[in-house]
Amino acid sequence: MKYIGAHVSASGGVENAPKAASAIGANAFALFTKNQRQWVAAPLSEASIVAFRTACEELGFSAAQILPHDSYLINLGNPTEDALAKSRTAFIDEMQRCEQLGLTLLNFHPGSTLGQISEDECLATIAQSINIALAQTSSVTAVIENTAGQGSNLGYRFEHLARIIELVEDKSRVGVCIDTCHAYSAGYDLSTVEACNATWAEFDRVVGFKYLKGMHLNDDLKAFGSRVDRHAPLGEGTLGYTPFKYIMQDARFDGIPLILETPESERWTMEIEMLRSFCNS
Repeated sequence: MKYIGAHVSASGGVENAPKAASAIGANAFALFTKNQRQWVAAPLSEASIVAFRTACEELGFSAAQILPHDSYLINLGNPTEDALAKSRTAFIDEMQRCEQLGLTLLNFHPGSTLGQISEDECLATIAQSINIALAQTSSVTAVIENTAGQGSNLGYRFEHLARIIELVEDKSRVGVCIDTCHAYSAGYDLSTVEACNATWAEFDRVVGFKYLKGMHLNDDLKAFGSRVDRHAPLGEGTLGYTPFKYIMQDARFDGIPLILETPESERWTMEIEMLRSFCNS
């Protein structure tokens, strides 16, 4: 089954996210469990935790259908000791919040060299950060998102993702999320069926489909290989509809959250319906 949804608002409390997802016809969703632009947030209240779990159960959302995202401030490869420690503390808090909510995945951007260390050193630091977080939690999988390669961000090559996984000690609790916009901007062609076949074959060879735990479905406002991260509504960017039809019709993408992060939330109901229609087209 295809789990299709969007990154919905948790404004007013995390318990509102399942309701927001249900309202747009989604059977999957993403959310922030805290303000994504603040380092520290108040702990989740017991009332919010119970309300979230109850709403998920009542509306039919299992943990496998939910892909929370961590704070944008976190850089698990930060070359500065104090800043790295701050990121690691914040990441562990995010993992623990997921555990409290009964969630089993946490999506995050891997990290950045900030132009101060080598890619290899940064990737090793990211993996070490994941190892530290996994050792202090028990049930959440760390889901590394590919990036467009903007600035000094790593994760734009499949080899980066594979290297991090290689260095993570508990392989059962690490995975990846592939963002279609990021992949295309990073130089992985998805614009034709033939290109999709080649790109996904390379992904399977370098990383492996067994590690694919979720996807972000976004068209790309920028050109192929631009290394710029700018999402567009489905079918209105440089990718077109082909990669989304491909994903909807391929069983390798069943059973994982397929999350829209397209820029116009008022279109999400229509985009979800459209994606579902691709399954049978």
